[in-house]
Parts: sequence; C-alpha cells; structure tokens
Amino acid sequence: MGGIQRIAIIGLGTMGHGIAQTFAMAGCEVTGFDDVPAAGQSLHDRVRQNLRDFVAAELFPADQVDAVLRRITIANTEAVAVRDVQFVTEVVREDLASKQELFARLEPLVSDDTILSSNSSTFPISQSGARLKRPERAVVTHWFNPPHIVPTVEVVGSPHTNEATIQATLDLLRRSGKLAIRINQELPGFLVNRVQIAVMREVWDLLERGVASVEDIDAAIQGSMGFRLAALGPLRIHDFGGLDVQTAVFRNLTPEIASGTTVPPTVQRIVDAGHHGFKTGQGFYRYSPETAEQIRSDRDQRYLSLLKLFHQRNSAKDES
Repeated sequence: MGGIQRIAIIGLGTMGHGIAQTFAMAGCEVTGFDDVPAAGQSLHDRVRQNLRDFVAAELFPADQVDAVLRRITIANTEAVAVRDVQFVTEVVREDLASKQELFARLEPLVSDDTILSSNSSTFPISQSGARLKRPERAVVTHWFNPPHIVPTVEVVGSPHTNEATIQATLDLLRRSGKLAIRINQELPGFLVNRVQIAVMREVWDLLERGVASVEDIDAAIQGSMGFRLAALGPLRIHDFGGLDVQTAVFRNLTPEIASGTTVPPTVQRIVDAGHHGFKTGQGFYRYSPETAEQIRSDRDQRYLSLLKLFHQRNSAKDES
C-alpha cells in the first residue's frame, strides 16, 4: 500500500476541492466526481484561485500552478473516477445512509487493496463502512475547513482496520504536507470536534444569556484562547499556567458552565429563519454579495499567514 499516487475524490464541494488540490500539490494524480455537474465544472477555477493565494503568500511556486491543475481530472461517473486508483476519499454530505450506500457501490469497483476513506465529521468508519465486505481497508480521514490550508487531518480506524491501512494513510497525508494525527479510539466526533463542541456549547450559552455581543465574544476569544492556541497546544498551555492553578479553576468553574444538550433558542431561531451562515449570506453576521468574496479572501489570507508560521516552526524543529 506504500507510495500511493493515484487518488479519487467523490464529492467536490466546499471540502472536496481543497482535498483534491492538496493531493495534486503533492504530485498525486487525482480524479474527482460530483453528482452535481456544476461542482465538477467549477473545480479547476476554484483550485486555481486557491493556488494564486498560495503563490501570493510565498507558499507555492507560481510556475507549478498549471502542473497541479493538469494532475486533476474530472470524471463523469463514480466508476470512472475510482478506476485503477489506490486511495478513495468520500466527501459527500454528512448523512450516514448516503455514506453507507456510496461505499457499498464503490467497493466492487476498486481493487482489493484500495483504501476507502471517509471525510466524516462525526460518523466512525465502522458505521459509514458497515456494509463493506472488507472493512480492514476502510478508515476515516477527517480534514478541517478549508482543507487545503488547515494542517491537521485526523486518521481514525475501526477495530477492523488493519495496520497497513493506517500506516499507508498516515504516510500519504504526511507526504502531502499535512499534520496527520492518529486517533487511537473510534469515538463519535473523534478528537478535535469533541473539543470544538465543548467550546461551542459555552459560547452559544454566553450569547444566549447576553453576556457579550457577537462581535465582542469573537474578539475576546481570538485575542486570548485563539492567540495562545495558535502557538501552543492546550495541555502545554496548562503546564505554563500551572496545574495547581488549572485544577483549582476546573473545580470552581465546571459547576457553572453550560452542560445542556439542546441548541439555545437564539441560535435555533437563526437556523429556523434559513440563515445558515456564510453560504446563505447571513448567520451571526451578514455577508452581502458585494462583500462575501472579500471576507472569504481575508479569512484565507489570515490562515495562510498562520500556515507559513506553522511550516517555519516545523522546519526549525526538523533542522534541530
């Protein structure tokens, strides 16, 4: 399974196009398919714009952009997309039945040693791959949006996944420049999303209670937790703060923080009104057609600045 070079991406939307780009930037041949024709038709334009951002940030050479785009091919069927590939990533909607049906369709179309991976945010591979006849070659690869920028990818096997599958997947992702993290237990939400949901619950509760405005909540977290977490992991931060202090704060605050399992009314009203965030033009903030692209570009430029620092730090570690 080593040396994977031929990859298929099923689903070319928000996440899929960035995953295709990442593998193509690493020199892999990538074939993509999406049952929405517009997603395939627009793929190269979206990837080209992403690559321009990388070039502007001095993270990728301008003379290699066209070569990356040539390594990405759009197929007109799932069967063509997965023909003769060594690795398949599904990036379809987060619906368990859809993922199960997709894997059941794909398995007869690929060779016995082709790895089947799922970019699920919540479903373990033992669930999404429940209908597979060979579950030992199935694994979750959980990317984070935007996937072509955010370094981490969680790799999560099931009790049936064999070690060769895990190691080949880790190797592929690391060759592609990603921070591939092996998760040792199969559990819903894996590692990062469980932490994010814990933060989300408290932030939404603070908003519901009127403790601070939307803008001030974002600013406060960005200038404190976010600032520190961009440089250090949470457990290292706890060490610097002193575990005696941290355990005292834990005991004092855990009885006071949110522990509910229902969405707060303020947030639910926004969703019920059809406001789903950036993709609909309104969520906690408004995004007009005139400003939306600039806001997205500003976000990516900030992320790319952080990515540059991330690579510089890792290069310094490797040299030492």
